[in-house]
Amino acid sequence: MYLEALGSAMLGLALAWVVTYRLAHRLPAPRIVLPTGVAGGLFGAFLTHTALGSVGFLPVMLGAIAVSAASVSLLLRPTARLRRHSATV
Repeated sequence: MYLEALGSAMLGLALAWVVTYRLAHRLPAPRIVLPTGVAGGLFGAFLTHTALGSVGFLPVMLGAIAVSAASVSLLLRPTARLRRHSATV
């Protein structure tokens, strides 16, 4: 169980770091993104382990990655070229 928690936290941190590196222009400060990835990974591992039981290490890590990616994706801002202007301006 400790290995699952440590592994999910590390995977969430790695995912958040990669996303911060690749999409820095669309994300807030890394001090917000990195803990969000870790928290998403831990919550995803907890959720998967609770829902599926002791099925193994790999399904729990997949659940951790999925929830971590979903958490970090909520921080994305739209690009400047997708903004719409008012018709009256």
